[in-house]
Amino acid sequence: MRRLVKCWRTQRLRAARATGVLLAIAAGAAAGETSQCASNPTRLADQSTLNFRIDNDLFGGLGQDQGYSNGFLVTWVSPNLGDYVDDPCLPASMRRLNRYLEWLNPAGFDEQNMTMGIGQLLFTPTDRTRTDLIRDDRPYAAALLYGWGYNARRGDHLRTSQVRIGMVGPSAKGRQVQDWWHGIIGTDRFQGWENQLRDEPVFQILHERRNRIARHESPSGWGWDAIGHWGGSFGNFATYANAGGEWRFGYRLPDDLGTAPLRPGGENMSPVRVHPAQLWNTHLFVALDARWVLRDITLDGNTFKASHSVDKRPLVADIGYGIAVTRGTWRFAFARYHRTREFNGQREVPTYGTVTIGKRF
Repeated sequence: MRRLVKCWRTQRLRAARATGVLLAIAAGAAAGETSQCASNPTRLADQSTLNFRIDNDLFGGLGQDQGYSNGFLVTWVSPNLGDYVDDPCLPASMRRLNRYLEWLNPAGFDEQNMTMGIGQLLFTPTDRTRTDLIRDDRPYAAALLYGWGYNARRGDHLRTSQVRIGMVGPSAKGRQVQDWWHGIIGTDRFQGWENQLRDEPVFQILHERRNRIARHESPSGWGWDAIGHWGGSFGNFATYANAGGEWRFGYRLPDDLGTAPLRPGGENMSPVRVHPAQLWNTHLFVALDARWVLRDITLDGNTFKASHSVDKRPLVADIGYGIAVTRGTWRFAFARYHRTREFNGQREVPTYGTVTIGKRF
């Protein structure tokens, strides 16, 4: 018994340390690089943004604990850049990298910025008590991903590209993080992590185009807008094409191109133009996204090794809705998502929520 308690405490400490390291890396980018940016007299903007997002089916409100069960993402969004190679707002390592990725660097736009992020995604079957392989339910899977992206905006048009690299399998530490979280909230642990996907390096390239279709704002500050998007992803982590839209209504709508945080590329926030006199704003949003899925490692299993898999459905759709509030340099958003069934035999329609907290520096 003592050995079990000691092991559990060790796993919880390791998970906490790993999370702390990730937060420190993101905070260092936001604080250290912003000081370099502040010394650049030609910069277009002098504030970067640090976003912290938590996804969990607990926030879905239906008592689910299956499918996309938990995730977090820490993202640093650069100030508006003069360019992607020489601007001191970017870390030196990113400037060097961008010299080799010119084919992803957009040019000729009025506004442009860059994002860096790191996150973890956890996927589990429905029955937490079984230790054997549940062949008619999705595999246990964990992914740890590092990504960087490029945003470019001209008027009501935004294009965003992102590269993700990482690991799927035990090295992503999904079991340890989930056990730690379930210990905090006082729920039973999942017993079948021995059947999770095997270690595999993964990569993903995403590209998305967004276009504001309409916008109306009254003199009182109340207004609405509509934004369409289309894009796709390629890689052994996920390959798909997607399209959809978002409608927003509220007070002092931000002049960006979308709020919904869980949509593909949704963490790639565009430069936000907020008048200094606007101390706060709030709005509701509804987002739709449909995907034609060719590859999803969390359902199809390992690419180069034998592993558990299920018969995925090629067409998947999400509907999300929520509220966002900005007060000074802080931003808060909460959303709930409902997704169509992702594979044949899936018992429940996935429902989960996401909370995002952002701070400008």
